[in-house]
Order: sequence, then C-alpha cells, then structure tokens
Amino acid sequence: MEYRIKDISLADKGKKKIEWAEANMPVLLSLKNKYEETKPLKDLVVGGCLHVTKETAVLTKTLAAAGAKIAWSGCNPLSTNDDIAASLVNDEELSIFASRGVSTSEYYEDIYSVLKFNPDITIDDGADLTIEFHKAFKEYGKNIIGGTEETTTGVLRLKALEKTSKLSYPIVAVNDAETKHDFDNVYGTGQSALDGIIRATNVLIAGKSVVVAGYGHVGKGIASRARGFGASVIVTEIDPINALKAKMDGFIVAPMDEASSLGDLFITSTGCKDVIVGSHIEKMKNGVILANAGHFNVEISIEEIKGLAKSSKHVNENVEQFVLINDTKINVIGEGRLVNLVAAEGHPSEVMDMSFANQFLSVLNLVNNKGKLENKIYDIDRAQDLLIAGLKLEAMGINIDKLSEVQNKYLSEYGEGT
Repeated sequence: MEYRIKDISLADKGKKKIEWAEANMPVLLSLKNKYEETKPLKDLVVGGCLHVTKETAVLTKTLAAAGAKIAWSGCNPLSTNDDIAASLVNDEELSIFASRGVSTSEYYEDIYSVLKFNPDITIDDGADLTIEFHKAFKEYGKNIIGGTEETTTGVLRLKALEKTSKLSYPIVAVNDAETKHDFDNVYGTGQSALDGIIRATNVLIAGKSVVVAGYGHVGKGIASRARGFGASVIVTEIDPINALKAKMDGFIVAPMDEASSLGDLFITSTGCKDVIVGSHIEKMKNGVILANAGHFNVEISIEEIKGLAKSSKHVNENVEQFVLINDTKINVIGEGRLVNLVAAEGHPSEVMDMSFANQFLSVLNLVNNKGKLENKIYDIDRAQDLLIAGLKLEAMGINIDKLSEVQNKYLSEYGEGT
C-alpha cells in the first residue's frame, strides 16, 4: 500500500467522523450491503480525485467493498480533511494521496500518484484527474474503461474536450443527474456555503445585503438560504433566463458593476473566471466579505485585489484582510477557494448520499458496458435517478402514490380528450 498523507496519528478522529457520515447515508450503505458479496468491481482499480471528506470516505469504502482497489487524491489544495485521509490509510488500507494545504506542484504530484496505478475507472471532481490522464494517456491509459465527473465545472471542461474529438474514454456526467444537481448543488451548497462563511467570520447574516453571483443550481440554493437567514439578496447573472428566474423568485437582479457598491457579503457561484475584479473592488464598502462557492479559485481575482492593496494580514485561519490604498478593508475567505470545504465540512452527509450513490451505480454501469460505449459524455439514465430517489424516500419513511392501471393507460394513449 502506497500513500502520502499528513499525519496517520489522526486516524481515530477521522474514523469517528466517517462513522457519523455512514449513519446518515442509508442509500449508499444499502448499495454497499448489496454488492459486497458479489464484488462486481473485483480486480479493478478505481482512481479518484475528490475532496477527501467523511462522505467521500463512505464512497471509497463502498467501492472497496464491491472489490475495487482504490487510489485517491484530493481535488482542491484546501479541502482535504487530514484525519479522514489518515483513517482511510490506517483503518481501510486504501492508497490515499492528499493533505490540506498542498502546493500546486504537490497537488499534481498526488494526481500522478493515482495515475501510476493505471486506473480502470476514474472518478473526478473538477476534471483535473481526467485532463492530466489525457496528457499522459499513452503511459497510463492501457486499462481504462471509463470515468465519471461530479461537478458542473468539470462537466463543462470535459464537454469542451469532447468538442475537440480528443476525449479518450467515455465519461458519465454524474453532476447532471436530477438526484445530484437538484439536491447536492441546491440544498448541499446552499447550506454548506453559508456554514463556511459563518464559521470563518461569525458575522450576522440577517440585515446584510448579500450579492450572489450566478443563479444556476448552486446560486439558487445560496440565495434561498441567505434570504432564510434574513438577508436582502442581490443576484448577478449573464443568462437572461436565469436572471428572470431570480427576479420571479423575489430577488433583486443587477449587474456586478452596480451590486459591487451595495453588498456587504459577496458569494460567487458561476464556474467562470473574473466575476469579481479590481474595478468592482474599488467600489466596495469598507469591511465587505468575499467568498467563492465555485469549484476553482478564479472567480474572485485575488491578484487584482493584491494590486490594489497597500497591506494584508490574516485575521484568523481562513480570512485574509486586504487594506486598500483608500483604507477600505476587503476580507477574503479561504484564498477565494471553495468556502464550504475550506472553512467548513462540505455538504451534509444526507445530500451526498444521493450524489455518491449515483457515482457508485455509474461505475457499475461503465463496467457492465465495457467496450460498448463511445468516447463521449453520457447522461445518467432516468431509471437510475428514480431508483435513488425511491431508496432515499424509503430510508426517510415516506410513501408516495402509484399510478393505477387506468391512469397508466390514459398516459400512454392519445385518444381520450374532452
């Protein structure tokens, strides 16, 4: 077993956290119990690049129980829980290459440590593993069957790769499953992003003007939760339909050039770069807080903030305060990286239960369809979405109606009208 983690003595603390997550992930555990005897992934290497959290630990344990050999790295320099990594190495004997606070070079070294296992399946969050795999495909790609992608940013990157006809193996867009993006992105990020901001600053959200950049699934969740805390919410958008949805949902809609002078707290969630730049910073109030909930640390231009600042200091572990030439103070959480993972624990286990059930079933489907799929991006089948939703409802003790024979007949035919 190979690994690179920070401190294996943290394993006991990590194990307790993983046990807590397992108790709140009944769908994934039901799949683990179902497949641990038949071991459909026996002798296959699953190479992962996801945030090393207690929820991800439950996914890796489920894959391992199904027979897979695991090689795993973190997908963000500041999102690894070192105690979770320690437990996965010490208690589960998995090959983990991840620690919090890695440099850029160490981050990519960890990814290549995973690639050296010659994965049969890749599981990615943000597409860094997949892109690096393509760069070294001749060396490490001999066993590849397919891969999955967890997040919006990663799917967009891989669709861009697909358009160039350079995608080398089939990818399942797990992010685009309804039981992922309508729950993980909306309710998971909505809650965990605000959780990270509050943990990092302990500010009162009520009464503040909160600017949410982007009104996709993530932005919608954040805006809803911020309003629930008592904030006045301003949404910025580039998409007319999303902007109209935000307006109809009761939010103020304005361009960032206007919103920049109005907000007390800014949260970016677009998946694009340069959402907040120097010209916006110059208009901001004294003491504003900037946070990012998008995958990469490119939405807030930290370099432009540094260019406008005469000094900076860390006011606590996760907040850096920049003092501008005009003495305005700008507070940035977590270097502009994912606020819910840098300053908190990421999404709650209950919502990751469905996302990671989708990951597990998608891996099984890739293996079962080995050699039958084209090198393109696939959506998750509707039947899988319905299966996972049904299992989640069952775990929650909720029953729903079923169509009668008459109703099924009515919906399948066209003859009956007024």
